[in-house]
Amino acid sequence: MVKVLFFAGLRERLGTAEHRLEDFSGTVTELRGHLGALFPDWQVSLQAADIQAAVNQEMAAPTTPVGDGDEVAFFPPVTGG
Repeated sequence: MVKVLFFAGLRERLGTAEHRLEDFSGTVTELRGHLGALFPDWQVSLQAADIQAAVNQEMAAPTTPVGDGDEVAFFPPVTGG
């Protein structure tokens, strides 16, 4: 199972903080596409160029692998002070 988390404004746009997928294996980019295919209303928000991803709490590239037991977080850019 892959646990997918959504944060900040993205969570608000999608209307959920979390989604779980059984039997997914691929890259971060493929995960975005898979979620967009499952939930067409999410596609534009997930494909936005500024949406960042982390896999197992480490910043992830589009080609980072995702598989069983991973936690993936999608979030808009953040700033700190």
